[in-house]
Amino acid sequence: MNTLFADSRPGRTGALPRRPELRAADMLPPSLLRKDRPRLPELSELDVVRHFTRLSQRNYSVDANCYPLGSCTMKYNPKFMEYVASLPGFTALHPLMAQLRGAGHYTQGALQILWEMERLLCEITGMAAFTLQPMAGAHGEFTGAMLIAAYHRDRGNKKNKILIPDSAHGTNPASATLAGFEVVNIPSRDGILDPDDLEAALDDTVAALMMTCPNTLGLFENRLPALVEKLRRVDALLYYDGANMNAILGKMRVGDAGFDVVHLNLHKTFGTPHGGGGPGAGPVGVSARLEPFLPVSRVARQQDGSFCLDYDHPKSIGYIAPFYGNFAVVLKAYAYILRLGREGLRRASEYAVLNANYLRKRLETILDMPCQRLCMHEFVASAPQGLRALDIAKAMLDGQVHAPTVYFPLIVPECLMFEPTETESKQTLDALAELLDEIVRRGQASPDDLAHAPYHTPVRRLDETLAARSMVLTEDMA
Repeated sequence: MNTLFADSRPGRTGALPRRPELRAADMLPPSLLRKDRPRLPELSELDVVRHFTRLSQRNYSVDANCYPLGSCTMKYNPKFMEYVASLPGFTALHPLMAQLRGAGHYTQGALQILWEMERLLCEITGMAAFTLQPMAGAHGEFTGAMLIAAYHRDRGNKKNKILIPDSAHGTNPASATLAGFEVVNIPSRDGILDPDDLEAALDDTVAALMMTCPNTLGLFENRLPALVEKLRRVDALLYYDGANMNAILGKMRVGDAGFDVVHLNLHKTFGTPHGGGGPGAGPVGVSARLEPFLPVSRVARQQDGSFCLDYDHPKSIGYIAPFYGNFAVVLKAYAYILRLGREGLRRASEYAVLNANYLRKRLETILDMPCQRLCMHEFVASAPQGLRALDIAKAMLDGQVHAPTVYFPLIVPECLMFEPTETESKQTLDALAELLDEIVRRGQASPDDLAHAPYHTPVRRLDETLAARSMVLTEDMA
């Protein structure tokens, strides 16, 4: 497929509006003007539309393919959410308008949605308050770690360690380190945390334990009450990584279970697509004792029922994002929550867990299963002896199915991590199991054949290191 530059033809243009007559005051000063015309391709509107349409058809997406990416909840996002987010009353708002004197009435609808969204997330999680500013899951983790640091600093606690299980997402130790903490790894036992292992690592320097529940093995941490009791004894906090929240919506409120901080991935759990690097939203909720440290500004409801931005929080950690975060992502999640309601969110989790366990049972004679028990919304498998997870994943692309997460968590060898989500049908899951059965049989008969898959994708196997270090971002038009 050619690039836009290769298809360029001199003099070809799209339909352009009449050039406006510019006054001298509208002109840029000569020092800011180009000496030469920009090297842009010359194309018709139809050329451009066809180019990007063909390009989009080469990508895998939830709208076109099954996307069982473990720990990332790549589920279908209802199109009505896109409609809500595109309403002109939202898209035409300038983010500074809420701060302009005399213009606050123009932003009341947006501020009301932010205020109500905080209340909804508090109800779903059992937390006392939320900030909607964090713009991704890892950004939410970093914000949570900063809140933990602020809490202990305010109490005069000399704490510099955060405990993290060996099955944690890689962003957990990165976020804790960035916030100034030393990371201490806690081993899993039978796939979950053991209170005795926590006890061995616990002392007065421990600020918090970061947990994912259910964890990245797809297992529920059923020893949670004992873990909470041990943390409370040394005034250590409990952080909830919300990447796997899709498994427990309407079933468990993490605040009620003893968690002090939680980040949620609105772009996973509540239906917004998050491929291609964004956009995302990682709101952070806290228990009452951490509420004074939440970022500013916060949306407040005044006595007359109107909404405003509140900056009067002297213990706040300050700003952690421009304006109020990714408003459109929050808006889509708000629409998703209201559309499903309490019962709908509960059913979404039930179907997510059902689909994962159904697929796990279908695959237990095809792939190796390190955890022989019921899972939650996702599960891990290993490539059969003699085969590589990477080769199986690449071969799945030829079958028009996106590969699952591979080689994570690191504690499972040749790991394949599946999350079918609640939006896939039984027929799709059966087809996925049949595809994997065919791939494994093919690999066992001819490992070399599988090692060169995929064969029918627009791009085959690349040297990923070389591609990252030697990217070609321009085309010579000479």
